[in-house]
Amino acid sequence: MEALEAAAGEVSKEEMMKLFDAQRAAFHKELPVSYETRMDRINRTAQMILDNQDALCEAVSNDFGHRSSVQTVMTDLMSVVGHAKDHKKNLKKWMRPEKRKIDFPLNLMGASGQVEYQPKGVVGVISPWNFPVNLAFDPAIGAFGAGNRVIIKFSEFTPETGELCKKLVAKYFSPEELVVITGGPETGKAFSEIPWDHLIFTGGGSIAKHVMAAAAQNLTPVTLELGGKSPTIIGPDADVQKSTQRIAMGKMMNAGQICLAPDYLMVPQDKEEAVVNGITSSAAEQYPTLISNDDYTSVINARHKERLQGLIDDAVEKGAKQTVVNPADEDFGNTNSNKMPLTVLQNVNDDMRVMQEEIFGPVLPVKTYNNLDEVVDYVNENDRPLGLYYFGETESDKRKVLDKTISGGVTVNDVIFHIAQHDLPFGGVGPSGMGAYTGPDGFKEFSHAKAIYRQPKINVAKLAGFLPPYGEGTQKTIKSQMKL
Repeated sequence: MEALEAAAGEVSKEEMMKLFDAQRAAFHKELPVSYETRMDRINRTAQMILDNQDALCEAVSNDFGHRSSVQTVMTDLMSVVGHAKDHKKNLKKWMRPEKRKIDFPLNLMGASGQVEYQPKGVVGVISPWNFPVNLAFDPAIGAFGAGNRVIIKFSEFTPETGELCKKLVAKYFSPEELVVITGGPETGKAFSEIPWDHLIFTGGGSIAKHVMAAAAQNLTPVTLELGGKSPTIIGPDADVQKSTQRIAMGKMMNAGQICLAPDYLMVPQDKEEAVVNGITSSAAEQYPTLISNDDYTSVINARHKERLQGLIDDAVEKGAKQTVVNPADEDFGNTNSNKMPLTVLQNVNDDMRVMQEEIFGPVLPVKTYNNLDEVVDYVNENDRPLGLYYFGETESDKRKVLDKTISGGVTVNDVIFHIAQHDLPFGGVGPSGMGAYTGPDGFKEFSHAKAIYRQPKINVAKLAGFLPPYGEGTQKTIKSQMKL
């Protein structure tokens, strides 16, 4: 293995190219990829998850320092199984060729056209640490449904989960079908340079720029699932109790380490204290204790915890008011745990780092507004977010926010839930990503839409005057076509 390892724990580009070439050769030999073969790979992926639930939950928890096993099942494992069931229900329909209209007069002469969705080949998946199982195998199922082979690069921040998944995949799949690679930054860099038929990256925008630049060298099509600052808007007529309960649940899940977590609140000025009180009481009700609470997840590591504390300290130094939601008054300074309580920040402004960077943790800034036009302007002045959440009942207010802002996706009167709907596309826009997957949109994302036109027996070019030498018939056809 010495020749194949660039450094301790790293995998060389040469070794990855061997895996890629083996999959590519097997892919071409297999074409066309049948429905039965696709579903067999999808079912094995789901069965692998079902057979190893406890081991996967334990590995994820160990990587986090502590992660709620219930949340791991809900957010990582259920999603993969649900994605498999969605394919079982719909894949045959997605695979059918689509008939397309043929222009007059060819349509009257027997010509026909259709689109066939063909697999691209070998799909590379770069998965992140926050939902390591979900965000590795959900894209894999989408790629399998489209008829592709898959190689997954796991995050170095979840090494135990990565090693377990590597062993499990080797047990359930041949390396020509699916393989898992572990390793650090050098492996990730080399992985991006492989001439994939499609590459999907989930992670931060700064790394995505390097991934996209590397992919560009091979003209590899990419799907980027990034993040950003997802605004959560409390409308003028929102039910504060219901809204804050749902926001607290979404923000505290996985300790806020979700690309779609509510990043900051925008609340009517006259409801600010009621909203802060609602968030505080809801979080305390859901998590009456934190340090020894099995339901509450740890921040992934000490470095990330220090970064989050730095965001809080910077905001407080610049005038923010902080409310630490610590219902049992626990001593977080006297523990080796990386758990953090929720900190709500008021009086925030755009000079604070917490309003400039994606938070990705249990910190929640609150901004106030006087009318919804201010909200729309503020959202549009910043990067397009991955998610946007609006709470309220007045239809005209909902439409104003939906019509005048642009985001990857929206949940109305809750947070995050749009990602759980398999028939809705999941993806960002601009700085929050490009492309989308899950459901029929994922099938198309990982497929090549091949246009197929069948010419009738009649000599169409001669009949239309397109066969040289050009003459009166040519001019007649041009004249008929060059008008609206």
